[in-house]
Amino acid sequence: MIVTAKDLRFKISMLFDALSKGEEITITYRGKAKAKLISTNNQKKRKDDIAFGLWKDRDENVDNIVRELRRGRDFDI
Repeated sequence: MIVTAKDLRFKISMLFDALSKGEEITITYRGKAKAKLISTNNQKKRKDDIAFGLWKDRDENVDNIVRELRRGRDFDI
């Protein structure tokens, strides 16, 4: 189902009904697709995604990597 951003604001209950039936909803803004809504009941489909489990073989701790990225940088010239 394709809906506009305006439909998202004013017809949200209709969209929730469609999601409960397993439909995927594409949201457009000014004629261009911007987002996709999927039901949480469709989690089985997401595990087939190529990026799922991408770092499962790495030894690094993801929390440490994210903390390091958030720390920021020092630019000494």
